[in-house]
Amino acid sequence: MKNFFKMTMASCLGVFIAWILVSFLSILIFIGIAASAGSSPVYNLQSNSVLKIDLSGKISERKYPNPFDFLNKSTETTGLNDILSAIKKAKDNDKIKGIYLNASYIATGYATTEPIRKALLDFKESGKFVIAYADNYLQRSYYVCTAADEVFLNPQGVLDFRGLATTIQFNKTILEKWGIQMQVYKVGTYKSAVEPYIQNKMSDANREQVTVFLNDIWGTILSGISESRGISVEQLNKYADECLTFADPQRLVNYKLIDGLKYADEIETYLKEKAGLTKDDKLNFASVKDMESVLETGKKISHDRIAVLYAQGEIIDDVVSEFYAGNYITAQQYVKELNKLKDNDNVKAVVFRVNSPGGSAYASDQIWHAVKELNAVKPVVVSMGDLAASGGYYISCAARKIVAEPTTLTGSIGIFGLIPNGEQLAKRMGATYDGVSTNKHANFGDEMLSIPLLGIGLLPARPFNAEESAMIQAYVERGYDTFLSRCAEGRGKTKAQIDSIGQGRVWTGNQALKIGLVDEIGGINTALKSAAELADITDYSISEYPAKKDFFTTLLEESAGTVHVKVSETILGKELYEQKQLLNAWEHYDYRQAIMPKVVEN
Repeated sequence: MKNFFKMTMASCLGVFIAWILVSFLSILIFIGIAASAGSSPVYNLQSNSVLKIDLSGKISERKYPNPFDFLNKSTETTGLNDILSAIKKAKDNDKIKGIYLNASYIATGYATTEPIRKALLDFKESGKFVIAYADNYLQRSYYVCTAADEVFLNPQGVLDFRGLATTIQFNKTILEKWGIQMQVYKVGTYKSAVEPYIQNKMSDANREQVTVFLNDIWGTILSGISESRGISVEQLNKYADECLTFADPQRLVNYKLIDGLKYADEIETYLKEKAGLTKDDKLNFASVKDMESVLETGKKISHDRIAVLYAQGEIIDDVVSEFYAGNYITAQQYVKELNKLKDNDNVKAVVFRVNSPGGSAYASDQIWHAVKELNAVKPVVVSMGDLAASGGYYISCAARKIVAEPTTLTGSIGIFGLIPNGEQLAKRMGATYDGVSTNKHANFGDEMLSIPLLGIGLLPARPFNAEESAMIQAYVERGYDTFLSRCAEGRGKTKAQIDSIGQGRVWTGNQALKIGLVDEIGGINTALKSAAELADITDYSISEYPAKKDFFTTLLEESAGTVHVKVSETILGKELYEQKQLLNAWEHYDYRQAIMPKVVEN
């Protein structure tokens, strides 16, 4: 019996050790797969290659490495900078015969499609071909593809061509049914981000501004298509009124919107012909990712550098996870980045690439100050993407020069505060409050509705009284006055002049140029040229910031954060930990928001 227990214990111990070893090896294998998936091996570009650009998924200003992208391909993004770089390299590389645009759904704004389209038109000056194909075209992808020599569609495909629209969901009645009322404090007749919470339809002012800038964007799109396809703007509008989404594909050919109908295998044969190959020859495709390791022809290395600092997303004070990099503009990070660029003697100028709807007014002001300090030492040129509105314009206005795309949405100079009142919900749930205060407003914002067991909280359980509301409104108005001062100083105008084009109104890049909110229409290349001129340099290298972290650094930083969460949950309990996190967020809440809603669709 004694031997039996010895053997049993030995077997259990062996199984336990084996389990640990297998788990450890599994982790190593998983990390190895993730690391290899995130790495970019040197690509050997073959002769007779075609650059294949997949116009699908999300296109961001710059791709930030996420080592777990390989687990879900649908979450992957493509960097606009990588697409533009690939097209530029392909233009001057003799091994590239042309470009194949494989179009699908693009999740990005029109101001992001604009530089791709311009780069393709520039590429065609080399005499090389550009062919576009899609099973189905949406308006954004079709707009890009009209820069191609020929545009083909699957014989059973669809071209979604019907104009632009914006639809806003208004939630005032829903919130009221839940017992929640939104308390709004704002400055700006056109500041419409609060409307879905307090109204059931668009205000006249918001309808006016959206109508104006939507038509301006649509006009830019039609002008580009008209020039490329040889169809008048008037005729294109007639086609859009027909809603060609459900049209017979042959009708699209008859309308000259499409050059021909082909299946995918027929396109590959056609590409071989365009590349001067026979049917039996192998056609080599190089992807945008492949081109990252291909050296740019004739590129010189210079000690003088122009830094391109990418800032994309909502503006907040700070974010905890490295995996959110590229999704937010955090004041703590970007102030550090701007200060480092100021102190870097090799950096002679900075292009600040901004793509943001805004966010925290406080965080925006911190970044504005850092931009101003940097611009006093070396030129800063802002290059605007899809959005540089509200807080996005706030952080831009201190630059020496501002460049925007024609379809960029900018301005929205205004501030608001939006604070929920959950008094009725608290009553329905049976929550009551009692406490002691030493002073009149000592309990300001302290009565918070928290749902027991679920760990859900952070909803104020009483409305602000008249005196408290007056204080918050004054706080918001002071923020707007500061915003006006920042813009007036940066743009060389009076506060009254800025106020007349401010009031929360959104403008396109085209409109902003006319009223003096931007200096020039163009993309990031235009901004780079302006930065070089202002810095009085001709030979320079381009460096991108923030610096990308490698796989293991990101993984370790994220893992450390995960361990901290798990330990805290163990000590405090999951419910208490979650409520603590919510309270921390409330303590850092910025009552003043400088942000605009998403408004352009299709």
